[in-house]
Amino acid sequence: AGLLGSDVSESRAVVRVVNQLVREPGKECFWSLALDSRNKLQHVQRISIGSLDSTLAHPREVFERAIRARAAAIVVTHNHPSGDPTPSDDDIRLTRRLVEAGKILGIALVDHIIIAGDRHYSFRSHALL
Repeated sequence: AGLLGSDVSESRAVVRVVNQLVREPGKECFWSLALDSRNKLQHVQRISIGSLDSTLAHPREVFERAIRARAAAIVVTHNHPSGDPTPSDDDIRLTRRLVEAGKILGIALVDHIIIAGDRHYSFRSHALL
């Protein structure tokens, strides 16, 4: 609850928030963070827990809580237990689907951040959003 209201407009802030969440060691976990119009955190939802190198995330689940919370935007994030934050082809495809779904719903996808140990990859900073 202490995380709610945090400003998560920068990728480092998202990483700090996610690092405080319970994760399954050695497995990919996918999270959706619902934001208000000022990029303040409204809600955090774990979407799925996968295996060592994959997780399932469907736009329906990713946007579900954001819709209920009347969020203005979301940030999604997941970890790569391998230690390499480079996005896979599946990560890139999923991000594109989420951008399109967000356009339809009127909820912007602000960023997709991949966390791998002490490194992270931000789709927004790499101009992929």
